Amino acid sequence: MATDMATDMATDMAMEKKSKGKPCGINVFGFNTRWMINLWGLNTRWIINAFGLNTCWMFNPCRGKTCLALLTSILLLISACKNPATSDAGQTLQGDAGKVETAKFTHPNAPAMITDPNSRFEYVIRHYWDHFDFADATYIPTPEITEQAYVDYIDLLFRLPLRQAQAEMKNMMLKSAQNNKNLFLYFTDLAEKYLYDPNSPALNEELYIPVLEVMCQTPALDDTEKIRPQHRLEWANKNRMETQAADFQYVDFTGKTGSLYQITTDIILLFFGDPACPSCKSHIESLRNSAVINRLISERRMTILSMYTEQDPDEWKANYADYPSNWLNGYDKLLAIRDKYDLRASPTMYLLDKNKIVILKDVSLAHVDGYLNYMLQQQ
Repeated sequence: MATDMATDMATDMAMEKKSKGKPCGINVFGFNTRWMINLWGLNTRWIINAFGLNTCWMFNPCRGKTCLALLTSILLLISACKNPATSDAGQTLQGDAGKVETAKFTHPNAPAMITDPNSRFEYVIRHYWDHFDFADATYIPTPEITEQAYVDYIDLLFRLPLRQAQAEMKNMMLKSAQNNKNLFLYFTDLAEKYLYDPNSPALNEELYIPVLEVMCQTPALDDTEKIRPQHRLEWANKNRMETQAADFQYVDFTGKTGSLYQITTDIILLFFGDPACPSCKSHIESLRNSAVINRLISERRMTILSMYTEQDPDEWKANYADYPSNWLNGYDKLLAIRDKYDLRASPTMYLLDKNKIVILKDVSLAHVDGYLNYMLQQQ
């Protein structure tokens, strides 16, 4: 039985690596993620919100204005009230003795004596799960309570420095793993859905890594159950932010061979895509029309290296004209890139500095434009 399960997992992982990527469009998860885009790893802070919190948000789809729903949420969380705040959503459950109970998520309230906004915010983060019973599996069938609470928690973690956010996530998952296994697995599924799924607007592999680490370490899972998280953790640790990206060779349309490390511009955007992919075509057009990217390329400060990593170079050559002429366009003749880079979606983009240090990994167009515009503003 265990052997069959391991075989199934290995097959699933192989299919996962072969996936051509995400479909076009935005996957609507159905929950209020209140997502803004966070470029962790940068030493800059673009938004000073109404609470004076020292946040790490780097790009705001509200175009410089903090979302009202988000402000309202944080106001409720850090306000000083006599009674603990509870989620508006509630679910009637049948207790063991026929007792009718209402499941709610109770948010923490910072004590009135804590007046500094940063301190109040950190108090909420540290005590977010204090009133949640990690041993109670009846929370699983109430996504409007448990899943929404988890989504809100992720949203709050995005406002912390990366290392602190990772530590908070790991502590939360360890606490869950030590109690009810089914509820722990439910939280790992939520982490996969929001932090690992390529279509998620909250995609953040750096915050998913501590989840994987707990899954690999906890005695709550057996060796077979650890196969998939071990595999994912291995790939998540490749080409991480603030590490040097792996070098690779490419062959251009004329047959000339080059390599990533031969590129000398200050900024390099790696674009891994397939010309037959509709989403890739859309991304190419958006990049082609980006004013900041065109400026940096014209000033010879930025290079876009577009790589075709599939096994049919004739397909790539047939669509070569679709790529902008001011890009470097190549294909992976050695078929080595997929052993070095985790390409779960098509396209996948990495932003590197001149030393090939990863600035951003698996990023959106908004991330790229946001970072580049900010970089220019600071010069």
